[in-house]
Parts: sequence; C-alpha cells; structure tokens
Amino acid sequence: MTKNLDNEGLKSIVNNYDLFYIDLWGVVHNGISLHQGAIEVLSNLDNLKKDYILLTNAPRPNETVKVFLKKLKMNSQQINHVYTSGQAALNYLSKNLKDKLFYHIGPPRDFDLFINFKKKRIENINECEYILCTGLFDDKSEDLNYYKDLFENNLNKIMVCTNPDLIVDRGEKREFCAGSVAMVFEKMGGKVIYFGKPYPEVYNQAYNNIGKKILCIGDNLNTDIKGANLLNFDSLIVSNGIHKSEIENEGIDKVSKSYESIPNYIQSNLKW
Repeated sequence: MTKNLDNEGLKSIVNNYDLFYIDLWGVVHNGISLHQGAIEVLSNLDNLKKDYILLTNAPRPNETVKVFLKKLKMNSQQINHVYTSGQAALNYLSKNLKDKLFYHIGPPRDFDLFINFKKKRIENINECEYILCTGLFDDKSEDLNYYKDLFENNLNKIMVCTNPDLIVDRGEKREFCAGSVAMVFEKMGGKVIYFGKPYPEVYNQAYNNIGKKILCIGDNLNTDIKGANLLNFDSLIVSNGIHKSEIENEGIDKVSKSYESIPNYIQSNLKW
C-alpha cells in the first residue's frame, strides 16, 4: 500500500536515500511558475548535501531548460542539477544519426535540439531517412489524426521520440506531448526509439547511480513511477499533477494498479 506523506513530509524519509531523481514539470513547476514547496525541498537537500537530479522529459538540451528555469527565478545551484530527455536523445543522434536526413515533428522552439546538424532537416517526410519527434506542430497541436495521415506511407522509417510523455498540464491547460504522436506511429506499426523516463538509459546517463539507494519523485505513473519500478527504485507520486482527478475519484491504490505502476509514497504536492 502507498504511504501518504502529507503530514510527515519528505523529511521523514530523506535519510533513507542517497540519490533523488525529481521530475520538473508537474512537481517543481507548472510551466508558468515554480512551486515554492518543492523549491524548499531542493534547498533542504542542498543543505543536507544530498545528491539529486532534476530529471525531465523535456525534448530539449540541458542548457535550454536551464535558461527557462532561470527565467522562473530558480537559483543557479539548483539549476545545475538538470538533465533532460532531449540531452539523452542528442547524445544518441550526434553519435549515430547526425549525417542522416530527418523530418522534424514539433514546434520551432525545439530547433535548438538539432542546431549542430540542422542542414540535414528536410521538409518532405517522404524523403527523410528517419523521423525526429519532439512534440506537435503548433498548428496541429490538438489533432492526432493529422499525424496518422502523415505517417501512412512512412512506417518503414524509424522515429526518434525525445519526450515519452503523452500529456502535460501547462497551468490549467492540458496539452499533448511527443509521446502521443509516437504512440500513433507505433500503433500503425512503426518503430520508435524513446529517450526519457521510463526508459533506463536516461537515468544512467544523468548520474552514476550504482550502489545508491534511490527515490524517484514525479507526478506521472506512466513515466516517473513506471521508470522507478523498472529499475527497482523507490518512488513518490505527487497527486496534484497529471492524475489529480483520477486519484481524487478512485484513490491511488486503484489508479496505480490500472497503470501497472506502484509508488511507495504519495504527497499532494512535494513538501519538506
């Protein structure tokens, strides 16, 4: 059974762990502003000299996300703990596919992911050697059927997905993420290479975690908690995130079983 830490706080279990993987969007910020309770947690982890990684499925390089967090007024010491799925994907692309022609699916703000090999980007999906998905096109951000039509004649190509998340809440607005596009491609029979939670590579790239007792903190059962389960790490779900209405209506035990992802702990919001 998942233990509720709303009364005791994270401080009640902090000494049980050496390393914390902490999600950003939905836990530390909502895309618009920082959650001050979570910032207090990071400050206390700093004071205790605990290791932590701000592990995010943002489809962009580390430095881009650091700039964004600086605009939200996060302090530089905490910002330096960021590691992104985009960075993990970029490491792979630079090593294996930088000379291949690709078709990019995602908004212009994600162009910095492939700035070093931007000349390999082409406008016609039928002429590409692989598909790079970082999100949805700005003018097709709510229409998944558009992508189904786009992929019809290109299922023989590999897709690299830099954000396995299906959805995200930007403030009060829910939006599709790259994972939803990749899921369309997969259901049609295409092959997808994913970078980010819940896939183990991003955890191992982000930090040398061998021999450490680890707690993963996030608001997404499909990524944050499932990733922890796959790697046999403990986990804490923040309930006022992606699954808020489900958990309120059915309770965490029933909801987590439906996603086949079981957290050890739950908090409404991350608090010390």
